[in-house]
Amino acid sequence: MPDTMPSTSVGLVTPRTETFETPLALACGKELPGFELVYETYGELNADASNAVLVCHALSGHHHAAGYHDLEDRKPGWWDAYIGPGKSIDTRRFFVVCVNNLGGCHGSTGPQSINPATGQNWGPAFPLVTVEDWVHSQAMLADRLGIERFAAIVGGSLGGMQVLQWAITYPDRLANAAVIAATPKLSAQNIAFNEVARQAIRSDPDFHDGWYEQHGTLPKRGLKLARMIGHITYLSEHSMGTRFGRDLRTDSLNYGYDVEFEVESYLRYQGDAFSTRFDANTYLLMTKALDYFDPASLHQGDLSKALAHTRCPFLIVSFTTDWRFAPARSRELANALMRAKRPVSYANIDSPFGHDAFLLPNDRYEAVFTAFMTRAYHDMTRRAA
Repeated sequence: MPDTMPSTSVGLVTPRTETFETPLALACGKELPGFELVYETYGELNADASNAVLVCHALSGHHHAAGYHDLEDRKPGWWDAYIGPGKSIDTRRFFVVCVNNLGGCHGSTGPQSINPATGQNWGPAFPLVTVEDWVHSQAMLADRLGIERFAAIVGGSLGGMQVLQWAITYPDRLANAAVIAATPKLSAQNIAFNEVARQAIRSDPDFHDGWYEQHGTLPKRGLKLARMIGHITYLSEHSMGTRFGRDLRTDSLNYGYDVEFEVESYLRYQGDAFSTRFDANTYLLMTKALDYFDPASLHQGDLSKALAHTRCPFLIVSFTTDWRFAPARSRELANALMRAKRPVSYANIDSPFGHDAFLLPNDRYEAVFTAFMTRAYHDMTRRAA
């Protein structure tokens, strides 16, 4: 953590846990018998609970979106650039909630949790969950917190899919929706990348069909490869070229298979770090949730019909060099909203950083996002007057 806490930081935060004993019926046809959700909040909930903002996380994200857990933290939460006093999601105005999704590996009930039917870890027996299941569980948490309607729900990547599902499933429970660097469904190429990542994990000899903890192993090699594959898709060719080029780690080629190029070293480092902090079964089910998401499938592929009953204004943001969820996918969503006669604003932000741009500081992105959240705040105060 910085020696001096920035005035724009939410400061030290402590995760909370909420326990639900009511079974949750899942889209896969199975039922989750009770569950826990770990979450963080920033700012203060006002008297009529009208200033709440839900932040939805991406595939490898979690509840720690802003601030620091302790004085030894080297980095703040994953969206700290946009959450805090005076930032786009201004915690002087809003009460911010961020939840670790079901199936996660950062405290919420998931494959590493105890299955009450067996007394052992769920492991691969944990049921597949969908974006819709996450939204239902988040709504249950909102009920527990006394939040009937969010002033806004926002998220990037897989988080943006959750925002979209919220607007479809609970149209009366959000006043504004910000869908950032997301897509209304994965392309065949994206599903293919996810499948290669899953096969990297499942083919690791230490995976043991998902029962690795019972065998005292971890499929680190497979998870490392999966992360390396995924990480390539999060970056643009320009950002990788600018950062690494064809730079060698030594003065000459070694004519072997050890690390020679700086980009190889970077990817291996990212993979190694990820393999020790993320659960392989969680990675599998999260990528499946990505693959399954397609709200238009219930309307003969017509996305505008899927969005016809949404009621809130939308902000759609894409980034020019994002090839994982390309700007064309965001335009597809914006056009569908217009066909459904829904209010929508769309911005395609110039950035060299690929899909990861939604996490990074960018003046134009910040200006667009801040303007949207400021309007959400003024709408909220007008309704309360």
